[in-house]
Amino acid sequence: MPLHLEDKWVWDFWFAQDGADTHIFYLQADRSLKDEHLRHWHVSIGHAASADLRRWTILPDALRPSGGGAWDDSTTWTGSIIRYAGLWYLFYTGTSRAENGLVQRIGLATSNDLISWHKHSDNPLITADPTWYEQLDLNVWHDQAWRDPYVVQHPQTGEFHAFITARVKDGPADARGAIGHATSPDLIRWEVQPPLTAPGEFGHMEVPQVVSIEGRWYLLFACPYPMLAKARQARMDRRESGTYYLAADTMLGAYHPPDAVCLVGDEIGSLYSGKLIQDAAGAWQFMGFKDMVLGRGFVGDIDDPHPVRVLPDGRLEVDLSE
Repeated sequence: MPLHLEDKWVWDFWFAQDGADTHIFYLQADRSLKDEHLRHWHVSIGHAASADLRRWTILPDALRPSGGGAWDDSTTWTGSIIRYAGLWYLFYTGTSRAENGLVQRIGLATSNDLISWHKHSDNPLITADPTWYEQLDLNVWHDQAWRDPYVVQHPQTGEFHAFITARVKDGPADARGAIGHATSPDLIRWEVQPPLTAPGEFGHMEVPQVVSIEGRWYLLFACPYPMLAKARQARMDRRESGTYYLAADTMLGAYHPPDAVCLVGDEIGSLYSGKLIQDAAGAWQFMGFKDMVLGRGFVGDIDDPHPVRVLPDGRLEVDLSE
């Protein structure tokens, strides 16, 4: 069954694998808010676990905004988890009330057991460098995009890399979306780098994930149709809101945004913010959250897994019938 909470909407999510159990962390907000647009500003990070990606046991919540005056006293948004030297590291997006939640930064919480989390004393650890990245300018964009860190360790060098939803500082306002980049030797000290993708195709490239499948690297991200650059919209024969991907021979690319393929999408973005995950048998599955449904509006559940196939030419295909 989909991961459904009677009293809460759930949306963006990420995984942590602990032995045979897959842990899922997700954004959540009370359904009593009625207006789904308010969920972003009444958010916490929930937690569940499963052995089969279908039957979930709800666990204690992981994180929520800090007290007044903190850098993350407004929101704790999407992130990722990585294990290193016996400790779990949860990187997440925070915003502050003092800035009306408009400036996004990245912080860290750690845990020994995936249950009890402790925010790092030096948060935020990663902030947007104006050398490359757009700063808050409400005449250009509605926020300062620097969110959704997806942190992985390079398989050859051992260095840590954060893939980040960002925008470059120059170019048409609707086309500045890029995957930002930061590196670290130890998950604590971070250096912001130039973006990993060129702008020109998307207003934003949110909730990124990078995975290696059969010797190729796949960079997933989500974008609704209204946030696509007008130049890209003009080339499309139908409206697609959903999860896109790029492929490359190495983890850091090169990734070419004009080559981005919509992996799972439709006009209203009914399944959004998708991630790839291996099941207990090692088969790749696609999961997304149920966003909009005609006649129902926002759903706020995380869907069951759908099988993923790698075609002979390296393209990915998701079977939504299963």
